[in-house]
Amino acid sequence: MQMSQIERDLQGIRDDPPVIRELVAAWRFTRRYPSLPIAILSVLIFIGIFAPVLAPHSERAGGIRDRHLPPAWAVLDDGFSVKVGDMNHVLGTDHAGRDVMSRLFYGARISLVVAGIALTSGFLIGTSMGITSGFAGGWWDEVVTRIVDIFAALPFLMMALVATMMFGQSLKLLLVLMALLAWVPFVRVTRAQTLVIKTEPYVDLARVAGCSTPRILIRHILPGVLSTAVVIATLSVGSLILAEAALSFLGAGVPSPTPTWGAMVQEGRNYLTTAWWPTVFPGVAIFMTVMSLNFTGDWLRDRLDPRLRQLMD
Repeated sequence: MQMSQIERDLQGIRDDPPVIRELVAAWRFTRRYPSLPIAILSVLIFIGIFAPVLAPHSERAGGIRDRHLPPAWAVLDDGFSVKVGDMNHVLGTDHAGRDVMSRLFYGARISLVVAGIALTSGFLIGTSMGITSGFAGGWWDEVVTRIVDIFAALPFLMMALVATMMFGQSLKLLLVLMALLAWVPFVRVTRAQTLVIKTEPYVDLARVAGCSTPRILIRHILPGVLSTAVVIATLSVGSLILAEAALSFLGAGVPSPTPTWGAMVQEGRNYLTTAWWPTVFPGVAIFMTVMSLNFTGDWLRDRLDPRLRQLMD
């Protein structure tokens, strides 16, 4: 029943202005759905896929005359000459005269490929080992648990540097290192959930019905841990991108002149006092990507957990 304006005034009910209502609706939508992080990730994926078409210049071509050209809106006065930015190099150039925007686009492709391949292998291996160790128990559970403890205790950066010194820089070595880093978080969580799920009545009924072990694992155990594994995967992508950037920064990533965000930060750090843009722009790209992935992972965790979903609704 709709109340009259007099009744609303007596009860202290006030209608907000249209602008306030729209802002409140936008805020509720933003809290319910990670629209901004998903938009940023969509742009990142689009740029990574179509980098050869979108890049205004070659990612490796440069020249000493174009060295440290400022962004289109900036002016650089180093005491010897004055350089004015133009639209030919929107984000400026680096110390070798290479276009920063083009290298950012191609660096997004490398980050996506490395993180995607490493995450897929880690998801498959880690989830499989976690489910089988939690369900089987015994010596297999003990072996898997000890392997996870050993990998968790290893200093990853030192191990990556030693491997790079032994085998040299290559994309294949980087993918192997990232895969070794990616699978450990899946094992711990999926194993813990499997230990709980395997005691449920419907699993006992499946055993009584004569279901084989592979069928029980795939049809009854896997659906129970899949949502958690997806959340871990989303949260792990940001960590993998940060790890790839750190390895590239330390010289253990993809060999030069292939552009990666970490290598761009490393190459530009010696020129921060005269030219900040070759370092700041890839750093901002890493920050926005990792933050968007973390927000998306938090939202997925809240939506896939029934107890947290009730609080959100």
